Amino acid sequence: MITSLSNSQIKNIQTLLKKSKERFSQGLFVAEGVRMTSEAAKLGIIEKVYMSESFSGKDIFEGIPQEIVTDSVMAAVSDTVTSQGVLALVKIPERNAETLLEEAKALIMLENLQDPGNLGTIIRTAEAAGMDAVVLSENSVDVYNPKVVRSTMGALFRVPIIYVPGFTALVKKLGEEGWHTIATHLSGKIDFPEADYSGKTAILVGNEGNGLTDETTEAAVTKVIIPMEGKVESLNAGIAAALMMYEIKRNR
Repeated sequence: MITSLSNSQIKNIQTLLKKSKERFSQGLFVAEGVRMTSEAAKLGIIEKVYMSESFSGKDIFEGIPQEIVTDSVMAAVSDTVTSQGVLALVKIPERNAETLLEEAKALIMLENLQDPGNLGTIIRTAEAAGMDAVVLSENSVDVYNPKVVRSTMGALFRVPIIYVPGFTALVKKLGEEGWHTIATHLSGKIDFPEADYSGKTAILVGNEGNGLTDETTEAAVTKVIIPMEGKVESLNAGIAAALMMYEIKRNR
């Protein structure tokens, strides 16, 4: 049983919770709670599970490498306010971006998104709306940030997610290949329900404060606006993405 926060395994968990570079270097991220860890267990992607001495669901993780830790150590290392007594080191899935894009018909593409809660919400909505993948620019928030992981409520394990260098170049390339690349932008002249969502469609949503870059906006085939009443200047990125994704779903 692990009884000290100075244990090397516990220190590594704390590092993985805090440092994106270390997560990608080790190919691991931390999932907490019964729901997230049990889903990861079913997929066979847990490297090791850590359970508090009072945790009652140990049979869920039969056959998986595991460690028991004291309740106090679990409470201290947990990234949540109230620990459920279980966390796991989960393997980051390897995705072939080229194959994924060739097979996809509906994408949500996010440029420089920074808020973990927004990203988590978008990933959950992407699953609900039937998106084939979530594509992120390389400067976007780390999807394996513990706040993002929690807010996906397990959708993280089911929706393919890829980071791409040259985000704008990819948008342009998709357009040239016949995709409907649709940018949400305040300069859009078309109300979003009036756009063409037939065929392969990619929705483009930008940074919470600045929106899409000018280069990406210009690379899009279509620019749409989401009409707003009152004095509201813009919508939350997660809400805008949800409206657009469900418009794809509605049209299909």
